[in-house]
Amino acid sequence: MNAESLNGRLLFAIPKKGRLHDTCLELLAGADIRFRRHHRLDVCLSLNHNLALVFLPASDIPSFVGKGNVDLGIAGHDVILEAEMQNYVEEVLRLNFGKCALQIQVPESSHYKSAADLAGKRVVTSFEVLAGQYFGKIDDQLNLVGENRTKIEYVGGSVEAACSLGLADGIVDLVESGDTMRAAGLHAIETILLTEAVLIKSSAQKHSELEPLIDMITSRIAGVVAASRHVICQYNIPRSKLPSATLVTPGRRAPTISPLEEENWVAVSSMVEKKNIATIMDELMKVGAEDILVFNLDNCRV
Repeated sequence: MNAESLNGRLLFAIPKKGRLHDTCLELLAGADIRFRRHHRLDVCLSLNHNLALVFLPASDIPSFVGKGNVDLGIAGHDVILEAEMQNYVEEVLRLNFGKCALQIQVPESSHYKSAADLAGKRVVTSFEVLAGQYFGKIDDQLNLVGENRTKIEYVGGSVEAACSLGLADGIVDLVESGDTMRAAGLHAIETILLTEAVLIKSSAQKHSELEPLIDMITSRIAGVVAASRHVICQYNIPRSKLPSATLVTPGRRAPTISPLEEENWVAVSSMVEKKNIATIMDELMKVGAEDILVFNLDNCRV
């Protein structure tokens, strides 16, 4: 595919592999961005929109969006900071997946209890910039100079093995469940930052004619994300108990309330956060709600 075929199209960068890739494809499907990606090709045209999908290494996406011709991208918040692109890209939308913690991990058998205990020691990471900034502040506070400062060394993979193989005293790496770190005999002593996948665009407007399409795609993705976070909770309740129930399910703006055939009873429908639904149902029962039903959302606009 040559550059001419991309002219005038919105370019949307997606991680080509790794922890965000599969969920990004589900997000595109939910936003009705249809495409057919041919084997081994990293650029493909949308079948129903004036856009092209560009599959890139996740670490490169902020740079292509911030300084290149790519209009939109999906990347981790951590990658943006590591690439030092926070002044060149705008985080348009947090996507509610890919949540991890960038943590300092040390061997469980070690005497290190805080990041300050590692100052001046060897730290291995694939996040040189963030680790360097973090330990640089600690070194400055402790007045460490020259060879006494913390040594930050980069490795591209298997960071968790660095301590057991004698390369490091501690590591800085992304942790999701923590299972890999525990299996390597490591535990966390500090968290540098919490991260998740974000939708980004350039801080500077590149193609004004594509702004309506950018807004539409952003709105669709926001709807898919909102649907993944919420469910519809529906129940019946005596009107006299409605004030207590609406405190439990206030909805995003207000619940939908409809009268029932039975006198002094109403049906209530409300959008609630999925993660809280079990507690919400318990509270509704306590205030007198009956026939409590929960419905998943495929998509929405909020």
